[in-house]
Amino acid sequence: MSNFCRTIVAAGMLLIVASCQPMKMDTYEKNLEIPGHEWSYEHKPVFEVTLLPEDTAYLYNIFVNVRHKDSYPYSNIWLVVSTQFPEGKPIPQRVELPLADMSGKWLGSGLDDIYEHQIPIQQKAILNKPGTYRFTFEQNMRQNPLPDIMNVGLRIEKAGLRKNEKAIP
Repeated sequence: MSNFCRTIVAAGMLLIVASCQPMKMDTYEKNLEIPGHEWSYEHKPVFEVTLLPEDTAYLYNIFVNVRHKDSYPYSNIWLVVSTQFPEGKPIPQRVELPLADMSGKWLGSGLDDIYEHQIPIQQKAILNKPGTYRFTFEQNMRQNPLPDIMNVGLRIEKAGLRKNEKAIP
């Protein structure tokens, strides 16, 4: 076997081993497609994020990602975001996500007739228990189904250490 082939095999084995090891969370991001680009009340996307004990020393910024067509008929979207802490009950919170300014211009980045938004819903959140956090999104607009919503997603990123905490290597 040539050195090149050995290098490829070794790199592949390292990737397999590394993918089996739990990793500290720096950023979590996942986007899910809305079936038929029509978001019904019954469709409730779920995002699960697992934090290791060393992840609990940090503060986190939480965002909702929305991708929609230019033909989306509203300047905002209301969601009920339910957060379930490890071994806890879901805590629902109704949030408004602005998608356009007062003149009707989309706030997100656009390409052709598709716009993407990353909207902060919580800054410096405390996620202080190790385990799996479950976030459920429900569209909470008057129209059902809600047309021209293509994807919805969750992004969580570290915002720094909590006060009086030390990073665990």
